[in-house]
Amino acid sequence: MSGRDRFVQGWERGFTAGAGGVLAAMAGSYRRLVGAREWLYTRGLLRSRVLDCPVVGIGNLTVGGTGKTPAVELAVRTLMDLGHRPAVLSRGYGRRGGGVQIVADEASIRLDAEEAGDEPFLLARRLPGVPVVVGPNRYEAGRVARARFGVTAIVLDDGFQHRTLRKDLEIVMARAEQPWGNGRMLPGGPLREPLGGLSRAHLVVATGARRLDEAREVTATVARVAPAVPVLTAVHVPTECFESSAMRFVALDTLGRARLLAFAGIGAPAGFRRTLREAALTVVDFLEFADHHWYTREELARLERRAADVGADALVTTEKDWVRLRPLPPLKRPVYVLSVRLMLTSGEPHWRSAFQRIAGS
Repeated sequence: MSGRDRFVQGWERGFTAGAGGVLAAMAGSYRRLVGAREWLYTRGLLRSRVLDCPVVGIGNLTVGGTGKTPAVELAVRTLMDLGHRPAVLSRGYGRRGGGVQIVADEASIRLDAEEAGDEPFLLARRLPGVPVVVGPNRYEAGRVARARFGVTAIVLDDGFQHRTLRKDLEIVMARAEQPWGNGRMLPGGPLREPLGGLSRAHLVVATGARRLDEAREVTATVARVAPAVPVLTAVHVPTECFESSAMRFVALDTLGRARLLAFAGIGAPAGFRRTLREAALTVVDFLEFADHHWYTREELARLERRAADVGADALVTTEKDWVRLRPLPPLKRPVYVLSVRLMLTSGEPHWRSAFQRIAGS
């Protein structure tokens, strides 16, 4: 097991006494810093800046994947259904360069994934015609979006802890299983802030659940710290599949006849495993990489050798991973890319009414 794997496992299940003690002390310092920041905002000593249009924030309480990117897409489509012309703002994690940059305008994608970040590039691809802007200062990025494109609403990707910009609707995403890991703050656990932060949310969406009784830890926590906040459930469902080198779309049942080596470098690879299982695909091996991992030629060669060792006919990965594979030469075996969308499985009226509430603001 690699050092990264041991660390992630510790976040999920707890560390040994020695490591846990050191990390707990560091987490205490981090908790005090977060608490001081919250105190300053609560008392008005720090203030959130305001844009002159509705702002929706999609975020989470933990480090790692909770399905924020598909939720951003769903939020944008909901706003469009209500007559808005939205833009997406993102920090652009891992991108080259700095400052405010336009990833996509109404006509085309203007930056590649290396310059935009993998998630903003993916959102630009999934949402043609929707402006996508990246920048560390979301307020300034929002002003650019308003001035350049005349958008009438903003969706913030990974914006829950971004307090410098006021949001009209805060949506927190959480995994249905082990949503808070070991329940400790960074770096001793995956929490970015205490669970009490859920009280700032307007909606909490538990991903990987079809019913509320499949998200008991999420519902119990919200009932304890934010009882007025509705909890919704959602799953990721495949929308399309394509072969990466030829960009040829294929039917999912075609993959059902193949032996597949799956791989993913995302925050919650277990979610991708579940999607593959629910699609009834035959996965003979599954390899995990770090979130936002940019692949090398050597790693692709190792994937090719592993596919041969396990008798795989082809490989399958996520659309976000494909974004980071595009600059590399194709493999000998087909690499299939599975696109997914977020489908609400309970609480959809809460989602709709929350967006309707801000649509006219």
